[in-house]
Amino acid sequence: MKASDKKNGVIVLSGGMDSVTLLHDRKEEIALAVTFNYGSNHNAREIECARYHCGLLGIPHIVIDLSFMGEYFKSSLLAGADSIPEGNYDDDNMKSTVVPFRNGIMLSVACGLAESEGLRHVFIANHGGDHAIYPDCRRGFIDAMSEAMEQGTYEHVDIIAPYTDITKGEIALIGKRLGVDYSHTYSCYKGGERHCGKCGTCVERMEAMKYAGIDDPTPYGVL
Repeated sequence: MKASDKKNGVIVLSGGMDSVTLLHDRKEEIALAVTFNYGSNHNAREIECARYHCGLLGIPHIVIDLSFMGEYFKSSLLAGADSIPEGNYDDDNMKSTVVPFRNGIMLSVACGLAESEGLRHVFIANHGGDHAIYPDCRRGFIDAMSEAMEQGTYEHVDIIAPYTDITKGEIALIGKRLGVDYSHTYSCYKGGERHCGKCGTCVERMEAMKYAGIDDPTPYGVL
């Protein structure tokens, strides 16, 4: 795959609503999808969803192990379901779900992967709803990281983050237009068989579906 080809990017694909929407939205430009297994409560279920959508679109998909993060980093997202706070994303207690510099680490690996494959872009689906809690989702960080990647690679790899300034509800509207099957996405930070419906990311997921007028296919309730 050469950078001159139409498919000239790698996407950081979690398997959640946002990155799956971006996968479908920019499928003509994405040559490779990468999912990172970093030890979060919901990693395994997200990986299944990422694999499903890549198979659907015929996009190569790889999983890279970052288990050192789960072993050494401090975050309720890495500490088991009982550690996950409940409530809205904008509540102070949701700060406990921050995995330190997660996007920085993942973007760095994706950048190296892109240059190794002769690709020019790294796609990521951070969005406006993340800004209050997650520093590495904000425009300042994304722009600075993109500049560092361009300066640090021969291919001048950059970041494409088209959802940075929109909400999850607006992302859901894009997915609705594209016909994305959100039943094959996973969000819940507790990582259970069913979404808990109470943690911040579940609440945001429900609100986004409602905003977009989507009949929510998500099973909520018993973990």
